[in-house]
Amino acid sequence: MMLLLSLLAIWALVAVLIYRQVALAAASSIVIIAWLVLGAVTPVLLSPWLVAPLVLVLVVLNVGSVRRAILTKPVFSMLKKSMPPISATERDALEAGTTWWEKELFSGRPDWNEFAQISLPQLTAAEQSFIDNEVEELCSLLDEWKIQNDLKDLPAEAWQYLKDKNFFGLIIPKEYGGRDFSPYAQSRIMSKIASRSGTAAVTAMVPNSLGPGELLVKYGTEEQRQRWLPGLANGTEIPCFGLTGPEAGSDAGSIPDTGIVCKGMHEGKEVIGLKLTFSKRWITLAPVATVVGLAFKVYDPEGLLGDPSKKEYGITCALIPAKHPGVEIGKRHNPGSPFMNGPIFGTDVFIPVDWIIGGAAMAGKGWRMLIECLGAGRGVSLPALSTASGEMNYRMVGAYARIRRQFNTEVGKFEGVQEASADIAASGYALEAMRQFVTKGLETGAPAVMTAMAKYHATEMMRRSVEHSMDIVGGRAIQKGPRNFLVASYHSVPVAITVEGANILTRSLMIFGQGAMRCHPFLFEEMLTMQLENSAEGLKKFDKLFISHLGHICNNMLRTKLLGFLGGRFSSVPANADDFSKRWYQRINLLSAALASMSDIALGVLGGNLKRRELLSARLGDVHSQLFIASSILKFHSAHARTRAEDAHAEYALTRSLFIAQEALRDFSDNFPLKWLAKMVRFIAMPYGKIVSKPNDDLIRELGDLIMEENPVRQMLAQYLYVSHDPQDAFGRVESTYQLLLSLGSVWNTFLKAKNSGKITGATTEELAKDAVEKNIIQSHDVARLVEYDARRFDCLLTDHFDQL
Repeated sequence: MMLLLSLLAIWALVAVLIYRQVALAAASSIVIIAWLVLGAVTPVLLSPWLVAPLVLVLVVLNVGSVRRAILTKPVFSMLKKSMPPISATERDALEAGTTWWEKELFSGRPDWNEFAQISLPQLTAAEQSFIDNEVEELCSLLDEWKIQNDLKDLPAEAWQYLKDKNFFGLIIPKEYGGRDFSPYAQSRIMSKIASRSGTAAVTAMVPNSLGPGELLVKYGTEEQRQRWLPGLANGTEIPCFGLTGPEAGSDAGSIPDTGIVCKGMHEGKEVIGLKLTFSKRWITLAPVATVVGLAFKVYDPEGLLGDPSKKEYGITCALIPAKHPGVEIGKRHNPGSPFMNGPIFGTDVFIPVDWIIGGAAMAGKGWRMLIECLGAGRGVSLPALSTASGEMNYRMVGAYARIRRQFNTEVGKFEGVQEASADIAASGYALEAMRQFVTKGLETGAPAVMTAMAKYHATEMMRRSVEHSMDIVGGRAIQKGPRNFLVASYHSVPVAITVEGANILTRSLMIFGQGAMRCHPFLFEEMLTMQLENSAEGLKKFDKLFISHLGHICNNMLRTKLLGFLGGRFSSVPANADDFSKRWYQRINLLSAALASMSDIALGVLGGNLKRRELLSARLGDVHSQLFIASSILKFHSAHARTRAEDAHAEYALTRSLFIAQEALRDFSDNFPLKWLAKMVRFIAMPYGKIVSKPNDDLIRELGDLIMEENPVRQMLAQYLYVSHDPQDAFGRVESTYQLLLSLGSVWNTFLKAKNSGKITGATTEELAKDAVEKNIIQSHDVARLVEYDARRFDCLLTDHFDQL
C-alpha cells in the first residue's frame, strides 16, 4: 500500500510540474529529491528495478547527446523524409502577417489577463463626422433597385460624390491627400453604405482593400507614392488590381502571367524593363480603371536585374496606367450585382522595371505583399458587408414578422418562425461583436489567420441569416421589385462567399493550415529546421524545440483531463469577468486545451498528410474559429451596461458557437484514423458526454419575441446602419410602418381582439374603429391612427407588378 501511495504521490508531483510548465532540469531535480525522500519511507522505491527506469528516462531527457541519439534524431529523420519541402512561395505565405488573440486560443492556455487589456476600437471625431455626414449623404443618393435594374451602374452623382469626398482614399495617409482612417472606421463606413447599396459598398471597398493604394503605402517607393497616391485619394485615378484569371482563382500562386526582363524603349530611351503577357478575369473596377495593379511571375533569362544565377524571381506586382500601349480592358462581366467588373488582357506589353511596386528590388516579393494586404482587406471589406446584411435582416425581418399576421397571430410568434428569427437575432449580434474585435486586431498588424476566420464565418453567417429571412418573409421576399428589401442582399451572397478566398478553400485549407503553422508555439520553427541544408545544425535546433514541444503536449493533455473532469470550473478567467461571462470563459479554456491536444495528435500521426485530409483539418479550424468568435462576443458583451435583452443575445450566440466547436471535435474524433486515440482525448475532454447543449426552446422563444420589439440590441445595431423612414422606400416602408405600430401600443391588439370576437361590426377599418369607440373599447383619438396604420400595414405586404418583364 505504501508503494502504491508513494508512486501516486510522485505521479501527482510530475503532473503538477508539467502543468506548471517547470523547466526540465529543475523538474528532474525535484523528482529525484522527492523519490529519495519517499524512498526513506518506502525502501522498495530504491530498488534497482524501479530506480533504473527512472534514471534512464531522466538521462534521455536531460543529457543532450543521449537524447538526440535515442529520441530526437530518429524523430527528426522520420519527419524530414515525410515532410515535403517548403517552397519560397509557401514560406512567404506562412510568414506573412502577424498573430493576435487567435494564437492564445490555439495554445491551450489562453492568457485572460492579456485579453482583459484589449479594448474595443473607438472612432475619432473625424471618423464619426464622416459617417454622420458624408456617408449619410452618399446613402441618400442611392437606390439599389434603380442601380441594379435600370442604371446597371451607380448614378453619376454618386460616382462624383465618392471621388470628391475621398471615399477611395480612406487608407491613404493624410500627407498624400487621403483620410488615413482606422480599420474600424473603414468597416463602419462600408457597412453603412452596404446597408443602403451593396453595389456602392463594393465600389468603395475595393480601392481600400486589395489594391494599388495599400500596396503603394506599404511597399512603394517615395517617387511612386508621390506619383499615384494623391490621384487615388481624390478620385482622379480609379484603381483595380489584376490577380485572378482563368487558370488561377483560389490558387492565386499558380498565375501563368509572365514578365520577361529585357531592354526596351520607354519615352525615347532604352531602359531595362519587362515584357508582360497576361490574361486576367473578374477584376472589380477594371472597366472604369485608370491605373491597373498587376500580379505576374518575373523571369530574367539574361540576368539584367543583377544576379546572373537567378533566372526566376516569382510573383511580382507592378502599377500600369490603363491606357498604356498594349493594355486592353475587355467588356463587363455580370457577377449578379452591377458593380464594375471585367477582364484585362495584354501581350508583350513593355513597362520599365521601376514600375514594379517598390522598384526592381521588390521583384519576386509580390506574393508576400499580396498575402499581407489581402489578409488585412479580408478582415474589413466582406465582414463589413456581411455585418450590414445581418443587422438589416435583424431590423427588417423582426419588424415584418411583427406586422405580418396569419391565423390571427403575428407570424413572429409561431415557434417554427422563432427558430429562424432567433438565429437571425443572434447572428446580427455576433457579426457586430466579431467586426469590432477583428478590426481591433488589425490595429496590431495583419493577422492572416484571424482575417481568414472573419471572412469565412462572417459571410457564412450572412448566408444563413439571409436564407432564414427569405423563409420568414416568404413570397414577399421572392418577388423582385422596388418594394423588396431582401432581394439585393440575397443576390450578393454568392459574391461574398466566393471572392477574396473562396469559402471552401478558406475553411478547408487556410484557417487550420495557416493557424497551425502561425499559432502553434513550435511547429513552424520545427519545420524550418528540416529545411536546413546542414542536417547537423537542423538536428541541434530541432532537439531544443522538440523537447519543449513534448512538454507542451503533456501539459495540454493534463490540462484537458483536469478541465474535462471539472467541466472547466476553477480555471482562470479575466479579473473583470462577471457572473454571466465566467462560465463561458471556463468552457473556452476547456475547449482550447482540447483543441491543442487534438491538433498535436493530428500533426503527430498524420504529419504532412494532414494538409490533404481537409475534412479533418477543417473541423479543427472550426473549433479554433468558434473559440475566437466566442471571445469576440464576450468582449463585446462586456463593453455595454447589462440588460436582459443583451444577455439573451449573447447567451444564444455563445451557446451556438461553443456547441459548433464541441460537435466539430466529436466529428473529428469519430473520423480520425486512430479512432481509439482521438476518442480517448475526447473522453478526457468530455467525460460527461458534452460541454454545452444547443440553445434551448425557452431561449429561442425569448429571442424570437425580442427581435420583434424595440429592444436595446435593436436600438444599438441601428447606429451602424442607414435607417430610412421614407414610406416610399423599400426599407423605410417597413420601418415606418413598424414604428407606427409601436406607437399604437396595445390599441391595435385590443381592436383586433374585438374584431375577431365579433364585438364590433363594420365594412371598413374606419367603421369598425368607430364602433369600437361607441362600445368604449378604444378612444376616439385612436380611430385615425388605426385607419392610417391598417392602410400602411396592407401597403407593406404588397409586392410589385409590372406591365412587362
